[in-house]
Amino acid sequence: MDNTIRSEYNASYTSFSGADIVATFAGIVIGELQAISYSVTREKAPIYTMGSADPRSFSRGKRGIAGSLVFTVFHKDTLEELKLAKGAEYFTPSANKTLRDDMESVDPEKWEAAMEDAEKQFVQTNAAYADEIPPFDITITMVNEYGQAAKFSLYGCEILNEGSGMSIDDITTEKACTFVARAISPLESISASEVSYRDISN
Repeated sequence: MDNTIRSEYNASYTSFSGADIVATFAGIVIGELQAISYSVTREKAPIYTMGSADPRSFSRGKRGIAGSLVFTVFHKDTLEELKLAKGAEYFTPSANKTLRDDMESVDPEKWEAAMEDAEKQFVQTNAAYADEIPPFDITITMVNEYGQAAKFSLYGCEILNEGSGMSIDDITTEKACTFVARAISPLESISASEVSYRDISN
């Protein structure tokens, strides 16, 4: 391509297709991700005063960020690598029993001793279900054929539900998950030189 034409493309608005996108969960590239969607909602209520049918103002309440993930299923669990990388801490059965027994007691000293004993019985284990994966960040990075790049991130994501199905009528198998998040950074243009697939989340 002529350099003049190339520079015109680089200076113009651009767009990205799904083929230009790489998704990382907690710094791990998830190649099975087929689709991601999110929504941001917030409580806003009108404030009225006597003598006017129109609202004087709007009060602002809680905000929620939620979305869904769709994965293509191959020969293993799509989130297996994330489950192994981000294990969770659990009480051992004996610690759970100790706490259950002492919750019936109102003795503060006995309760404090039980808590200190239980803290020593935490074990690190791999998450068995997607909803057990500790909070993680999702970063979506885009680079097209003209060398233009952009990215956005979802922070503190936690998976709520997961589901899948198989049928003789389906040529592929998919898995869907819903998630909630704590924050989101808007889509922003970046230099292609800033894109590093080794630590793309940073």
